[in-house]
Amino acid sequence: MLRGARPSDGPALDAVCLRTGDNGADATARFDDPRLIGAIWAAPYLAFEPGLATVIDVGDTESTAPGVGAAVDAADGIGGYVLGARDTASFEDRLERDWWPALRERHPLGSARPGSADEALVRRLHAPPRTPATVTRTHPSHLHIDLLPAWQSGGWGRRLIDHLLGQLRAAGSPGVHLEVATANERAVGFYRHLGFEPLQPGPPTGDRAGLVLGRRLR
Repeated sequence: MLRGARPSDGPALDAVCLRTGDNGADATARFDDPRLIGAIWAAPYLAFEPGLATVIDVGDTESTAPGVGAAVDAADGIGGYVLGARDTASFEDRLERDWWPALRERHPLGSARPGSADEALVRRLHAPPRTPATVTRTHPSHLHIDLLPAWQSGGWGRRLIDHLLGQLRAAGSPGVHLEVATANERAVGFYRHLGFEPLQPGPPTGDRAGLVLGRRLR
């Protein structure tokens, strides 16, 4: 049921990203442009780090997990994903060179409704925070994981993360980090249970305060 992501999974990954974008809950009502959050947090990983993108392929979602099929195409159902980058600094350089420019053209400053969640993300993509060297020196890799509600139990999150950590170890990474909204207490507890420890406060995730957690891999 776990498999490597394919280019054709892009719309499904964007849908999962949106459906989990409010501290793990559905963020559809928070965004005027439902494509924006996925364009920032999901699509560039599929484009630039496809080998570190793994999905839960649930096939016929409506028969396997009732309720999930409404979020993604039941013909190519994705229940969740983990995305990663081996070298965060290089990945951020690539985004600045090859990803953000086109997205900035589509979403210029001032184009989003004032005070909206879209506005917070537009501001971020025009001035994306760089991960500090104090983090990347010891934890150069990073990950994002999102699971639709039906797949947030049963060990699926652990399986996805364990799979990615194995890939990063094999690639020689000494450590991995992630950003999480401090208000997402369930996610923070999940990561702490898997051995991730606080490294430092992080940049806001959208319009929420953030925290950086890390785990050594060797």
